[in-house]
Amino acid sequence: MIRVWTRIALLSRMFEDHRNTANAEPMQNYMKGHFLFLGIKSPLRKEIEKQFFKETGILNEPFDKEFIEGLWNLEEREYQYTALTYMEKSLKKLHKSDLPFMEWLITTKSWWDTVDAIAPKPVGKIAVRFPEVIEETIDGWSVHENMWLRRAAILFQLKYKEKTMEERLYRYIMENALSKEFFIQKAIGWALREYSKTNPASVKQFIDGQRLAPLSVREGSKYLY
Repeated sequence: MIRVWTRIALLSRMFEDHRNTANAEPMQNYMKGHFLFLGIKSPLRKEIEKQFFKETGILNEPFDKEFIEGLWNLEEREYQYTALTYMEKSLKKLHKSDLPFMEWLITTKSWWDTVDAIAPKPVGKIAVRFPEVIEETIDGWSVHENMWLRRAAILFQLKYKEKTMEERLYRYIMENALSKEFFIQKAIGWALREYSKTNPASVKQFIDGQRLAPLSVREGSKYLY
């Protein structure tokens, strides 16, 4: 753990050198005031991350959940973004045993910016390599009381294209079709829109034959009409 916090302290120093309060306020406003920001915009943050990964060599080591958790517990949102970058660069190292940790990340400091990165990337990758987790865990997310887990279930196949499990996608959607939650309606539309790039006839038939929220229909039909 000492090594983890040494690395986090290094990243913090690198970030603090570029703290920008003028940028921070509009970034916080864009996120509805849910999170504080250092004010480091994405292009610069990615440059800092690249330097950090090179200096520490962390990408050449086993997947480090303590590092991610340490970043997740820090106040400013840029730290969570770096955790997401680290996970995206470590997808090949993920195992089914990491799925409970992904669930913790989805349900902690939850907002669309983190959930939408975790669901189709780490979760999606784990489900491809260990498909048994879909029935064991992700099916339950679709009807979970936590809205962000339901959104993650709807979105975990977002990058699957022709490998999309259509019946499961449509089942998850119908399990959530009557939800009044904006983020659920939006997720349904996004998932349908992405799948329509692969199977437009199926998505059109599904949308025409189901009772979906207008937002979901509008988003899902973008490439169909």
